[in-house]
Amino acid sequence: QILMCPEHEMERVNMYCEICRRPVCHLCKLGGGHANHRVTTMSTAYKTLKEKLSKDIEYLISKESQVKAHITQLDLLLKETECNSERAKQEASQSFEKLYHVLEEKQSAALRAIETSKNIRLEKLQAQVEEYQGLLENNGLVGYAQEVLKETDPSCFVQTAKQLHVRIQKATESLKSFRPAAETTFEDFVVDTAKQEDILGDLSFHSNGLEIPEINEEQSRMYNKALISWECPGKTDSADIYVLEYHKLNKEEESVTWQKTEVCGKSKVLSDLDDDSSYAFRVRGYKGSICSPWSREVIMRTPPAPVFSFLFDDKCGYNNEHLQLNPRRTSVESMAGFPLLLGSERLQVGCYTTLDYIIGDTGIAKGKHFWAFHVEAYSYLVKVGVVPSNKIQKLFHNTHDVTSPRYEQDSGHDSGSEDAFFDSSQPCTLVTLGMKKFFIPAKPTAPKDPASRILPLPSCLGICLDCDRGRVGFYDAGRMKCLYECEVDCSGLMYPAFALMGGAAVHLEEAVTAKYREYHDSI
Repeated sequence: QILMCPEHEMERVNMYCEICRRPVCHLCKLGGGHANHRVTTMSTAYKTLKEKLSKDIEYLISKESQVKAHITQLDLLLKETECNSERAKQEASQSFEKLYHVLEEKQSAALRAIETSKNIRLEKLQAQVEEYQGLLENNGLVGYAQEVLKETDPSCFVQTAKQLHVRIQKATESLKSFRPAAETTFEDFVVDTAKQEDILGDLSFHSNGLEIPEINEEQSRMYNKALISWECPGKTDSADIYVLEYHKLNKEEESVTWQKTEVCGKSKVLSDLDDDSSYAFRVRGYKGSICSPWSREVIMRTPPAPVFSFLFDDKCGYNNEHLQLNPRRTSVESMAGFPLLLGSERLQVGCYTTLDYIIGDTGIAKGKHFWAFHVEAYSYLVKVGVVPSNKIQKLFHNTHDVTSPRYEQDSGHDSGSEDAFFDSSQPCTLVTLGMKKFFIPAKPTAPKDPASRILPLPSCLGICLDCDRGRVGFYDAGRMKCLYECEVDCSGLMYPAFALMGGAAVHLEEAVTAKYREYHDSI
């Protein structure tokens, strides 16, 4: 039978389109849909395809033994799958049978307790019924009393009536203050299965093949919100979805109630956590009905107070010759350049030091607030703390900014006059940082050895100002641990204050937002 072109019914196919891999006619090539396609003659296509098909058939025939081996292997796999599925069904049934057995035991124990309580209550109520039936006329106590009243012998009557009167009085008091001998409700026997229902709702197949995720404590953060980030050891996203669970640590609570949220990615921002509280976090992966084991629980603590947001003030006392702000005003860096050298050139003795101050652009009037920042490891000298609004002018015009090290709080000189001068003259409350160290301010009662008040500089520092109590605390913001706390005069509007000297830099902690993780991943 002669093949005709499906597009040009009157034309025979006489060419082969190598692009579309189909026979075509000369009209298809001249002006049809194959005009720009590469074509070959039908005889050439016939020869080429026949050679390929012959080679493929010869290859399959030569591999017949291998094909038979694969078929045998697949037959074994079919049988193995059947056996394994039956074994899995049996194991699953045994697991559920165990649960049924536990539930049946619990049910029997609960019903026995209810039945025992019922019998005790019925006995008490029945005894009370019999007692009150004795108060009826011609019955029990009343009937006996009526018979005693018929006694005419005075001595016999007195002997009998004395004890009888006591019983009559007790019955009368009981009647006046009637109260059932037992409760009829069984409110104490209500079984609360809400938590167990949640657990059973999460019941799924456990697979060792699904990687256990690990919470990355370095990438996770606690600030205005909580950012919890995790990863898989194999760096592959083997799970379709993750479930993050967390609960607040409370010693008073006997049972733990986990809150959970489903996450499609590998991080989650939480905003419903309480301040100054510790939380436990764990995560597991799901792929269909299969789940991984839970990750190791990680404990993190929230800031001691709500986060206070501000930027560096580029107007009030800002020295642009010594300090450099980034465009967003979230980082400041001190530049030890020519102005510092020219200033020191005028001095022949002593040491020339200058502290360049910068404050936040927003003040605090009341309440408790917390903010965090990073100090670069190369920083030589940085001071951080708070300053009241009525002392800002004095801060930026402090005549002791150009002086000898003796007048610095942490100069290292063991002089009583030094501490007295600092306490009476400093316009703000600051602590000293530098050379990867945190210096706890000296006190008159403190040991003379300065090493006892020098701590390693945390990667992230925090300040908590409590205007209502007149206290300011300096924190390791990574662990939310207070390193030093002191009193502070909060009579005026309070501003975050920073001072830098030489090569130093301070970066404000960035607030956690829903897009925070995506932003840093893109970086």
